[in-house]
Amino acid sequence: MDLTKALLKEHSKAQMTKIVDYVGQNQARFKVLVEVYLAGPYRVTQRAAWPLSYCVERHPDLVKPHLKRLLDFLNKPGIHHAVKRNTLRLLQYIELPKRLQGRVADLCFQYLQGKGEPIAVKAFSLTVLQRILEEQPELGSELKIIIEDQLAYASPAFRSRAMKVLKVIG
Repeated sequence: MDLTKALLKEHSKAQMTKIVDYVGQNQARFKVLVEVYLAGPYRVTQRAAWPLSYCVERHPDLVKPHLKRLLDFLNKPGIHHAVKRNTLRLLQYIELPKRLQGRVADLCFQYLQGKGEPIAVKAFSLTVLQRILEEQPELGSELKIIIEDQLAYASPAFRSRAMKVLKVIG
């Protein structure tokens, strides 16, 4: 399957599922999907983000060799919200290596405090931070302050996830 052509053919759940099924547990095919995602152009990257996150949900170990590059990509200026959302979504399903936890936590805190960030990006950031807190509970007090600052004007989706995280923090 030519993944770029498949991504450009249509943007639908059915097409996303075909791509995820094609990749399966195959590391070589997943690598090609990552390369397509990183290479762009913008529309291809945006569309590749969706199946990429679902591949990792099904087979979390696939992303290990590519994790650093995916995180580097999040630092590119002007990336689409779909890229942030789906990259954060896939981070929920993996064991983050200790060496990357600080970097990921910084990104998530940045997204949480970003005024223009969509609710989904903030919600996935909360979930990823909650997972990091299991190994680094000292981040809890900072996260609690940020959450409490935003609760008064937060959407129901953010509020729901934030309350779950606050219960974990204590």
